[in-house]
Amino acid sequence: MGSNSTDNNFRKDENLLVKPGKKVDLTNFDTRYTANFKDKEDAAEMLAKDITRLAELQDMLYAMNKYSLLVVIQAMDAAGKDGTIKHVMSGVNPQGCNVTSFKQPSVEELEHDFLWRINRAMPKRGMIAIFNRSHYEEVLVTRVHPEYIVSQNIPGAETVNKIDKKFWQKRYEIINNFEKQAYENGTIILKFFLHISKDEQKKRFLARIDEPEKNWKFSTSDVKERQLWDKYMNAFEQAIENTATEYAPWYIIPADRKWFMRAVVADIIVGTLEKLDLAYPTISEKEKQELQEAKTLILNEDKGK
Repeated sequence: MGSNSTDNNFRKDENLLVKPGKKVDLTNFDTRYTANFKDKEDAAEMLAKDITRLAELQDMLYAMNKYSLLVVIQAMDAAGKDGTIKHVMSGVNPQGCNVTSFKQPSVEELEHDFLWRINRAMPKRGMIAIFNRSHYEEVLVTRVHPEYIVSQNIPGAETVNKIDKKFWQKRYEIINNFEKQAYENGTIILKFFLHISKDEQKKRFLARIDEPEKNWKFSTSDVKERQLWDKYMNAFEQAIENTATEYAPWYIIPADRKWFMRAVVADIIVGTLEKLDLAYPTISEKEKQELQEAKTLILNEDKGK
């Protein structure tokens, strides 16, 4: 494959793309996979080209005002969500891009359905929206901690025992319908699960503790959630398996090598936007004539003085 950013083969890479209807077993996805790249330098050229190309495509997306792009990023703690967003979107005009980090729902948000706060952050036409965590928290964290659902006071989910397989299947259905509606209205959706190994997460947690400048990134609650690793992996498998669709694909991105993770996410985004045949709007002959008249007026401004 090399490092040619025009190939965009990662969009169809079977090591990354989840096929709709296929059972998902995360142990079959190598967290250290780096395709044909040998090291960071080998992927740097592709990333640089894709960052430049993404800026061009985003400019056309904004001007065309027909499509929008939603990038969903989910991961375990320390997988590199923030860094990926920072590096991949470094060349994009902030005017055309919004990043929303979905944390624990507020009291107001809990008074509405779980998609309410998501709808408010969906991108307008011409815009790119990035979700750092997303509506999928409601089938991930809540699946590991079903007591959170009970506290939401939802009819039919008054006890943990009532939160059964049918409940989760209904949630997946709601998510699929929501994403399909968004897609049919011009929102292109890309979903990335940054797949870090438990060993690599351990290394990064220890670094956050040992290095003072990284202490702020660490929370003792992270260790508690780490003890539930297997439950989280199962929740991710179920969520991805049930919501991987042609209109809103899931990519499982190896996250043990940050340089590869960032490069491949950028390349998939670029490849997806290039398939839209974006272009700057054209104007009519009448509008062209009006432009020339305006130009003449500007050029003649000083002649009357």
